[in-house]
This record gives sequence, C-alpha cells and structure tokens, in this order.
Amino acid sequence: MTVPATSANLGPGYDSLGMALSLHDVLRVRTSGDGLTSVVVHGEGENELPRDASHLCVQVMAQFLDAAGYETPVLQLTAENRIPHGRGLGSSAAAVVSAAVAANALLPEEARLDGEALLKFCAGVEGHPDNVAPAIFGGLTVSWRDGASFATTKAPIHSTISAVVAIPSDRLSTASARGLLPDVVPHAAAADNAGRAALLVHALATTPDLLMPATEDSLHQDYREPAMPESLGLLYRLRSDGFAAVISGAGPTVAAFVRDDAEAEQAENAINAAVAAITAKSSAATKSAVSWRVLRLKVDKEGARVGEHRG
Repeated sequence: MTVPATSANLGPGYDSLGMALSLHDVLRVRTSGDGLTSVVVHGEGENELPRDASHLCVQVMAQFLDAAGYETPVLQLTAENRIPHGRGLGSSAAAVVSAAVAANALLPEEARLDGEALLKFCAGVEGHPDNVAPAIFGGLTVSWRDGASFATTKAPIHSTISAVVAIPSDRLSTASARGLLPDVVPHAAAADNAGRAALLVHALATTPDLLMPATEDSLHQDYREPAMPESLGLLYRLRSDGFAAVISGAGPTVAAFVRDDAEAEQAENAINAAVAAITAKSSAATKSAVSWRVLRLKVDKEGARVGEHRG
C-alpha cells in the first residue's frame, strides 16, 4: 500500500485545494488468526510512534472494518514512513488513507467501497478533505462540504508543473496553526481569495504563467506568522523574487510551484540562499537555528496504490 504526500490550500484554496506529490509512505499489512496486533515503523517517527493497537493505522483499520460490519483480525503492520510528520505535507492524511485503503482491500470484492465512499470515510476521520482527496485520487483535487459530509473532483494539471519544497526541522501541529486564525475576516479578503482560488485552478491546468498572482493569499498565511516566522520569512522572500511560493497545508513547509525544470533549479537555488540568510539571522538571535531540507517533487497523478493482495 503506497500513498503520496500532499500539499493542501496551495495558497488561496483554504480547506479545498490539494495536490499529491512524489514522496510516499508505504504500509504493508498481514493478518493472523491469533497473537497480538503489532506495528513495525521505519523512517519518520520510528522512535516515537506506538507499536501496538494504539497506532493510528490500526485504529483507522479497525474503525473502517467495524463500519463495514466485519471483525478486525490480528494485524501485523510494517510502516515505511518518508513523509515528515507535523510539517504540512499530509502525514496524518497519508496514514488515514493508507489504513482505509488497506482495510478496504481486505474486504470481499463485492463489499469494497468505491473512491467516493473512501473519501467520505477518510475526510470524516481527518475532519477535512483537502489532504485526503489528493492522497486517494492523486493529482490536483478540489473538495467541498456536501451537507454533513464531503465531496471532491479531480482537476486537470499541466504536465510540466512540479514543486520545490523547503521542509524545516521544527514541527507545527495543524491544531496550533488553525488556532491562530480569526473567526471573522474582511469581506474583501474573502472575495479576493475566491477569485485567486478560481484563477489557481485555471493556472495549474492550462496557464502556468499565472501561478504567481494565482497563489496570492489573504485568508490564512499571514495570520500564522507567529507560529512559524522563519517559514513566512522564506515565503515573502521567494515571492519577492518572483516564485509562486505558498505555505504547504498548515505549515511550516514552504512549497514553490514551478513551470519547468529550469525554474525548479532557480527556485532551489533561491531557497538555499534564503535559508542560509534566515538560518544565520535566527542563530545569531537565539543561539539555535532551524535546519531545512529541500526537495524537488513531481505531481503524483495516481494517488493511493494497492500492491499484491492475497485474500
């Protein structure tokens, strides 16, 4: 079971737009009739995550199977985690999606959920659809609330677009980032974001030259600066240099969407230069510095994938 990292919001598309990226977690599942449920974790979180039935993937699988009317067997999971935790790249959504899709594969074929039903389940667990939708379907997704549940559609994306992401060593919980947002925003800000989000879907599909104005946000990024000043500093610097940079999800990762390989190299060089300046300034002020990892990521157009399955 392979599931991609995701970047949500993409600037103005708060809680609605999401993109799957070519950084993947892998979950392997075996079932047994006896013994105790166990989890082996490699990579991200290997020294922190639980190894028993309290692991999120086990809990989600049990919830899924119970909702489908099936008893949860003894599970033996192996998680290879490459998506950083608490960085705004959809690690919790990846865990939820991988567990739900794996549990779905354990069901008899006639009982398995389709993509729409999987989305509703996973978004219900996560509380919002913007990360789980691209994790399930891949590519670019537009999601919305549909009554008490959620719905999504997969939108086209230009073949040359990719992302350069700057991942800081510091973590930030989604709850903490959301807690900084005001309950009320000016009508003008909401109207501007609606226009920018619509423009962004168009820019990502057919007109990448519009990515810079299309990624302008008035709704959430600036409010989050107190929780991630280095990330906002990097964001402002990249945008002033002409790169379509955004805070990925709730942050603190910064993602720059680029139109081709040449611009990807330019963005990577700009990020490295900016990070060096920000790190030096931060280190001088606090005697400690945030370290950064810079990755070039393609758009994952497939989403969650199930490997060999034996019933």
